[in-house]
Amino acid sequence: LPFPSVNRFCTASSNRTGFLCDNGVTCVPASQVCDRVSNCKNGEDEQEKLCGDLPHSLPGYLVFHCSNPRYWIYADQRCNGMNDCGDCSDEMGTLAACPPCGLEWWSCSPVLYEYCSCVPRRLCRDGVQHCLSWSDEYIC
Repeated sequence: LPFPSVNRFCTASSNRTGFLCDNGVTCVPASQVCDRVSNCKNGEDEQEKLCGDLPHSLPGYLVFHCSNPRYWIYADQRCNGMNDCGDCSDEMGTLAACPPCGLEWWSCSPVLYEYCSCVPRRLCRDGVQHCLSWSDEYIC
């Protein structure tokens, strides 16, 4: 563990999993840790001991392991509606345990590989098929 004495878990905006900076106030969303941009005042979110061997050097709560053991994503990318793992295991897998589509989403079987079980409502009735059933153009 890179920080044995300090619990760095925190909740960033929109209930996203985050990393707590030294100041005990700033909560950096998981996917902004080790992105080569310092979000903490002292840059602790980009330190070598944290980012030196991704994902192994990261605390476990910042990491989500996809069904395919070769792939991992940041914990705050789980259940974000996007197919970040490439096989939808971060959206539909039993480990992901995602709630049903939120208000900004339409539930269907998407045509695009980018989405898993919901498409953004802003794509509804835009003249382009995003659901196999065409429900995004006729119902939603």
